[in-house]
Amino acid sequence: MKFLFAWRYFRAKKSTNAINIIAWVSIAAIAVGTTALILVLSVFNGFEDLVKSLYTSFYPDLKISAATGKTLILTPDQLSKLRSIHGVTAISLIAEDKGILENGDVRVPAYLKGVDSNFNKVSGVGATVEHGKFQVGDSDHPFAILGSGIEYALGVEADKAVRPIGVYLFRKGSSVDLSTDPINSLNHESMSTAGIFRIQQDFDDHYVITNLDFVRRMLALQPNEYSSAELSVADPQQVLITQQAVASLLGQDYKIQTRYQQNQDLYNVMTHEKWFIYVMLTLILVVAAFNMVGALTMLVWEKQKDINVLKALGASNGLIQKIFLSEGILLSLVGGIIGTVLALVICLLQIKYKLIPLQGDSFLIDYYPVKLDAYNFVLVLATILIVALLASWLPARNAAAQPIELKS
Repeated sequence: MKFLFAWRYFRAKKSTNAINIIAWVSIAAIAVGTTALILVLSVFNGFEDLVKSLYTSFYPDLKISAATGKTLILTPDQLSKLRSIHGVTAISLIAEDKGILENGDVRVPAYLKGVDSNFNKVSGVGATVEHGKFQVGDSDHPFAILGSGIEYALGVEADKAVRPIGVYLFRKGSSVDLSTDPINSLNHESMSTAGIFRIQQDFDDHYVITNLDFVRRMLALQPNEYSSAELSVADPQQVLITQQAVASLLGQDYKIQTRYQQNQDLYNVMTHEKWFIYVMLTLILVVAAFNMVGALTMLVWEKQKDINVLKALGASNGLIQKIFLSEGILLSLVGGIIGTVLALVICLLQIKYKLIPLQGDSFLIDYYPVKLDAYNFVLVLATILIVALLASWLPARNAAAQPIELKS
């Protein structure tokens, strides 16, 4: 019954036109706030998915590294048992360390990542090669796939390079002699370039992919000694189960990380940013609620006679309060539904026609990415209802507190 009263009050013609104007202004403000909140969250979802896809190209489903130190031992027996774990589809062994690349007089620091023939089964780097081809060669004739930033810094064209580039790496257990040129203390060899990859600046400016045995020889690693091992998992939903199985097999001397754990800082930052944006935009709805307070206060003033009649007929203060609370909820729902529909239309148009472009030409995409998430719609509508209840509470309480006065 309280919603019936609220609906009649909403539709009825008011004696003072200002009440209608304020009510529709509050609806419009809630609609604008709802649209803005859904749009920004949807765009943020799009960017979040884009960033995750970029990091997915470089990081594996599971990574095995040493719990302490820079290297680990994985024997053929351990590798055989790892391959037999349900869900593990491929294992790639990695030798990695920071070194220096040299092209003539140009020297560039970079992480040299030596990979085996299974690397493309656990990583998407191969699919991001822009020029040349993904070819790492062998121990005696290694090839390098340069990050695009490394290629630019070295001043080479990786897929057309005629002259090999120099590689400097610390040999395991060696020390730098600072009394002379430190570069002389490093192990030095050369390798040819086969192509470049382009994923994201964090990788493009710092990584070079090359042959596993070549890097192991330069680092003077012992047999069965590696920097890490990367695993692909058949079912992404079963990664945690597979992680537990790998951890149980290898023991506490090994650190097993999911893709999320390898980039935990990144995911935490994105989550915090998303909630910060949500809180900031919710303030728009709070501001809109002030209009609703004004509209409900004036409505209570206009409906004083109705309140008196209802109380004379036996209506309790609680019922009167619920009627005006329902009126506030109704105003917010009308605005919320209008804003939701408007946001949905804009998002669908952006997804299909890419109407709003990104400024500049340094991005991987030239439009704002959008991802619709039902959870965001539910969250926004719930927020609207909470704000409406809080904004309606004071006018509704004042309406219920009115004494009965039937005489005019």
